[in-house]
Amino acid sequence: MPQWINEHLAFLPWWVAVGLVALVTITAAVLVHAAAFGLLRRFARSSESQSDNIVVRKLAQPSRWAMIILALVAVSSIFPVLHEIWDRIGGVVMPLFIGWMVLAILHALVEVAILRNDDSMADNRRARRRRTKLALFNRIATFIIVFVVIGLMLLAIPGVRDIGVTLVASAGLAGLAVGAAAQPALKSLIAGVQMALTEPVIVGDAVIIAGEWGWIEEIRTTYVVVKVWDERRLVVPTSKFLDETFQNWTKTTAQLMGTIMVYVDPVTRLDPIRTKFEELVESNARWDGRVKHMQVTELTRDAIEVRFLVTAKDSPTLYDLRCDIREALIQWLAVEMPEAIVRSRLAPVAPLDISGFPSGEALQQMAR
Repeated sequence: MPQWINEHLAFLPWWVAVGLVALVTITAAVLVHAAAFGLLRRFARSSESQSDNIVVRKLAQPSRWAMIILALVAVSSIFPVLHEIWDRIGGVVMPLFIGWMVLAILHALVEVAILRNDDSMADNRRARRRRTKLALFNRIATFIIVFVVIGLMLLAIPGVRDIGVTLVASAGLAGLAVGAAAQPALKSLIAGVQMALTEPVIVGDAVIIAGEWGWIEEIRTTYVVVKVWDERRLVVPTSKFLDETFQNWTKTTAQLMGTIMVYVDPVTRLDPIRTKFEELVESNARWDGRVKHMQVTELTRDAIEVRFLVTAKDSPTLYDLRCDIREALIQWLAVEMPEAIVRSRLAPVAPLDISGFPSGEALQQMAR
């Protein structure tokens, strides 16, 4: 032990003395960390940006443990016992805490970047694209960092390292076996990277897939969560968006055009309906002011098929707008133009003359 411990802690066993010094060192490290991050939190709260708060919050816990480890490493150079313990566990502990710190920095930067891409605006496709890319690359980078850290930790264990050298010697067969077993997982992972690069869908897109209509709620490296209109969640493998056909209603912009189909009687006057339709659309706050159009798309013996075109800023708003206009038109027709409601007609005919037909008795005699 150092001379100053022999002078002040000579009455204690050596292991108690070492433990006491380690406890004091840890306490000092925690206090220094608390004081430093207390100042950082105060500066972050005084700032108008939320980015500072996010970075400080993400780095608080890993930096606390990193400061404790550094303090113990500094003390271990004084005590041979601690130095020997550190030599045994340092190869496992250091990659763990370095990887934790790197992940904390990565997640803080990604969260700050996502915060700066506000998707609350009306046409938010650009912000949603950036958020989707950040989320996907964050998950991929996290996977790579965790994989590397675990590898370094395992290589620091002598027994595992020896086994690894043996496996490398037979890497041909092992690689084939592992490749065959991990093919689905690797395919999904590669599909996730491809989705991040090609962007067939992004978070918030309105899609129709597997016969279901909904919004892309979350994109993972192996699967995509689709929020269906009735609040169900559809979990779809990532590869399905690359190998199969699906509909993306918001591929280029969030704005959409929808149709309203109404069937009226063939003798209906159409000009009043057109005037009322334009009045209803212009007074509805969900209309985005781009398109309002009425067309006669079909004429049959029993009805006229009238199609109304309207536009809205996004798919949920468009759906509500279509329902509003359809309901208002039906009510207006029932009150103002009931003759326009489609109906079935029976044409009257003259009575059938049966005077030339034989009577019932004559038919019976003929049957005998």
